[in-house]
Amino acid sequence: MRGTWKAAIALLLLLILIPLTLLLTLTQWVPTLAGIWLPVGTRIDIAERPHFSRGAVRLPELRYLVGDCQIAVVKDAKLSHPSRWRLNIAALDINSACLSKLPGSEPIPGAPRTLAQWQSMLPYSWLTIEQLRLSPWEKWQGRLTLSMTPKRQELLYGGDAVTLSARLQGQTLTVDRFEAQLLEDRPPVKLVGEFTLPLVPDGLPVSGHVESSFQVPDVDALVDAELDWRENAGQLVVMARDNPEPIFDLPWELTRERLTISDGRWSWPWQEGLSLSGRVGVKIDNWQQGLDKMLIAGRLNVLTKGAAGKGNAVLTVGPGTLSMDNSAMPLQLTGEAKHNDLVFYSVLPAQLTGSVMDPKLAFLPGALLRSRGRVIDSLNIDDIRWPLAGVKLTREGVDGRLQAILRAHEQQMGDFVLHLDGQANNFLPDQGTWRWRYWGDGRFTPMQAKWDVKGDGEWRDSAILLNSLSTGFDKLEYGTMLVSKPRLVLEQPVHWIRNEQHPRFTGALSLDAEETRFTGGGFLPPSSLKFSVSGRDPTWFQFKGDLHADKIGPIRLTGRWDGERLRGEAWWPKQSLSVFQSLVPPDWKMRLRDGTLYAQVAFSAAAGQGFEAGGHGVLKSGSAWMPDNQINGVDFVLPFRFGKGAWQLGGRRPVTLRIAEIVNQITARNLTADLQGSYPWSERDPLLLSNVNVDLLGGKLSMLQLRMPQHDPALLRVQNISSSELVSAVNTKQFAMSGPFNGALPLWLDNAQWIIKDGWLANAGPMTLRIDKDTADAVVKDNIAAGVAINWLRYMEISRSWTNINLNNLGVLTLQSTLTGTSHVEGKSNTVHLNYTHEENIFDLWRSLRFGDNLQAWLEQNAALPDLRCRDGKECKEQ
Repeated sequence: MRGTWKAAIALLLLLILIPLTLLLTLTQWVPTLAGIWLPVGTRIDIAERPHFSRGAVRLPELRYLVGDCQIAVVKDAKLSHPSRWRLNIAALDINSACLSKLPGSEPIPGAPRTLAQWQSMLPYSWLTIEQLRLSPWEKWQGRLTLSMTPKRQELLYGGDAVTLSARLQGQTLTVDRFEAQLLEDRPPVKLVGEFTLPLVPDGLPVSGHVESSFQVPDVDALVDAELDWRENAGQLVVMARDNPEPIFDLPWELTRERLTISDGRWSWPWQEGLSLSGRVGVKIDNWQQGLDKMLIAGRLNVLTKGAAGKGNAVLTVGPGTLSMDNSAMPLQLTGEAKHNDLVFYSVLPAQLTGSVMDPKLAFLPGALLRSRGRVIDSLNIDDIRWPLAGVKLTREGVDGRLQAILRAHEQQMGDFVLHLDGQANNFLPDQGTWRWRYWGDGRFTPMQAKWDVKGDGEWRDSAILLNSLSTGFDKLEYGTMLVSKPRLVLEQPVHWIRNEQHPRFTGALSLDAEETRFTGGGFLPPSSLKFSVSGRDPTWFQFKGDLHADKIGPIRLTGRWDGERLRGEAWWPKQSLSVFQSLVPPDWKMRLRDGTLYAQVAFSAAAGQGFEAGGHGVLKSGSAWMPDNQINGVDFVLPFRFGKGAWQLGGRRPVTLRIAEIVNQITARNLTADLQGSYPWSERDPLLLSNVNVDLLGGKLSMLQLRMPQHDPALLRVQNISSSELVSAVNTKQFAMSGPFNGALPLWLDNAQWIIKDGWLANAGPMTLRIDKDTADAVVKDNIAAGVAINWLRYMEISRSWTNINLNNLGVLTLQSTLTGTSHVEGKSNTVHLNYTHEENIFDLWRSLRFGDNLQAWLEQNAALPDLRCRDGKECKEQ
């Protein structure tokens, strides 16, 4: 009896210890046992043993590996059985890169199980994975819930970017809801559909219908997609709701060995200035054997239509393979495309290698992209070439030699050639390195010049560096100006740091030129504009510099550019007027002597606004001497604004001109003139010349106001002009006059016929006229009849004189003079009436002012004086 109890106790201990031992050693025996059913080369790794907690078995972590590649990681799994089996997993991470390393499965002996048989084996259970991640598509991570019974299986999946609700009942799979956020700024893609699965689940559904709606970039309306198939054939149609032409129309056929898309159509009419359409065909062999063993071949036809006509290009794909490890896919793009007035030609053979997750595209020998046509209305591309042989494209960037050759011409500006050559090393914007150099030359037709350019630089990560730049012209010739060898060079490299937190843009340049000559004979000495830039980037920086030409200047410049508007100021410090002597043509024989000049200008420029400026210039105490005259004491103040192609002269005060003295054949003093208004002028914004005064010939000339556009004549007043000073100024020998005269000259500047109309001059007091004795004697000798009359003009006291003046816009000046006075000859006094008419072109006016010779000739031919007898001061009467 005693032995029986010992055996019972031993058996009880064995039944307790064996499960406990198995549980405690689970991490050792479960991986080994599971290896019997797992594919060869794969294994399970359990780092911590499971344990019981509140009626559930908990497993902290489980790893599934193929070789050294970790396929999946299960974290915090919990298995319980409240009413059916429930498996909760906190996180499941799957590495898709390891799936290609799984060995192929051996076929199971016997007839394959049907879908219904597989479903009958399913337990009543729930499966929940709180966080399911599939790398490298972490964007689509979410929460997975499965509810399974032998008759019905339901799936719910939800994340930030995707939502799925589907159910399987028998052979019918129904997708109630599918939404995927493909683009951040676009509505999600939505899909619903129903499928009939095959009896044996070893292929695609035998039939189905799927409908979807989504939005794509550049298309305003929603896009609808519909997929239909029966047995092994179907059709995919994608259409925009506002366009009758399909975006895609792809008939397809599917067998166990091949997927074929034959004679598919596509179109994309939303590309601005370019209509795209074409055909597509694809063959995929061994599609059921995994991506690595698929043999893919296809052909895509691209038809383009632009202003230059129709173009046709063909993209040939394969035959080749795509792989998670090493793809081998030949590609070639051949043909031409036309966009607006541009034509592109391509012969681009290439090879796609590497993993589909990290592909590499290498262009083969002979790869060349070319273009020609018109970019804008006046710029014609004769030929631009991009040799691409040896260039490689990867996820890291562009690698290889980058070249470009551009030949172009502009109808008005001329032709040019530019070259670019450089080396890229895994380059993407702000990543990798791209070093380049450039050079070129051309002709600048408007100024009959040749130009050239050369330089080099690099783009390293977020830094762009322009190491050197030299560009210039052999000359610039335009109108009366000839600039010799202007050239722009770098004083300091241009350095642009493209850093979001601390961006920086710096550099210094110099624009230099040799002498600038003018056709009149003056010249500007060699000039130099040096300036530096400092700021955030090329769209926001400040600049400062100075411009000088020998002793002229320096003119200091400061300002800023904010990407939309250029603002700045220029200061011209006070300096002697004599520094501008070289600008005066030698033929003028003018010597700039005294005076100072200074100015200040603020300016801005922007698209839509144009160039605007405002400021003032001041000339003080200016003086210039010439052989025949002198100008002294010139004060000139020019406040102005310029904008929208118009000048606003003056502002709070007008433009003022003051000249102390003009010494010439006629000396003028105290000249004043004020100018204010707009140029070009208009009725709304007129231009006013006012306060015009000048002292000369013992009297004064003045004009109150001249308004442009002109409706009334501007009255030029003549006050107390000395006739003796006038005769002396014109230096005539034939006669002499004395006494003052007044007058008024109505001045027109935009009259259809007249410049001066009905002007007049009259004596302001007693005047005398004396004919030179030699002149009078010559008249008497040559013309006896005229000689009798001329004797009465040898000396005459003028009591009244009146002259009418007219000047037409052809320059013809007409003078009609009437003089009344008393002649005193040999003790006799007679009343004399003299009429004189003179007509001459205004271009000869100065010569015509010396009218003694004309007067002599007129007297000889036309003198017909009345026969008067006046003696002893008695009243003169006609005989």
